[in-house]
Amino acid sequence: MVGVARWEPNTRERLVRAAVDLFADQGYDATTVSQIAERAGGLSKMTFFRHFPDKREVLFAGQETMSQRLADEIAAAPDAATPLQAVAAGLDAITAWHTNDQRGYAARLRSVIRANGELRERAAAKRYALTDAVAAALAKRGVPALTAGVAADVGIGAYYRAFERWADSAGEQTLNEATRRALEEARAAMAHLG
Repeated sequence: MVGVARWEPNTRERLVRAAVDLFADQGYDATTVSQIAERAGGLSKMTFFRHFPDKREVLFAGQETMSQRLADEIAAAPDAATPLQAVAAGLDAITAWHTNDQRGYAARLRSVIRANGELRERAAAKRYALTDAVAAALAKRGVPALTAGVAADVGIGAYYRAFERWADSAGEQTLNEATRRALEEARAAMAHLG
């Protein structure tokens, strides 16, 4: 039966979930790649390394896909869209991937990252990369660099604030709804800057 698990199509997802569970239960430093692979259904270390370069990166799976999706949706926004409207279109696309049944997993992931300096550093690098991808996509739309940078900071900041609220809540609000609300709050706050 263990051999069958190796060939299931959701190997990558199982590895991510196994890693988060183990990191939450016994700590990031105490968890080995072999333990993650075993928890994911009797997989081998080699299988793990076919999907991820190291155990840290298992928590940041999909970053490139997320950046590309943001850029693609910003590029596809209507020509008349303001920079923040284009960013909102990108955020709608990536937040749609998160369903409310993933909320508990998101909270555990966040706790694991907060508990380890190396992971916090990697999370900060991911946030920077997402912000940079948004700014670059806006620049391709002809948005001036400073405006693109501010819109990117506001949009990604709203996404992260929304993710925190969503992961902590037990309500029915989706991450998409929470992100739209956070973006509206950011717009309102900017209006008070003078």
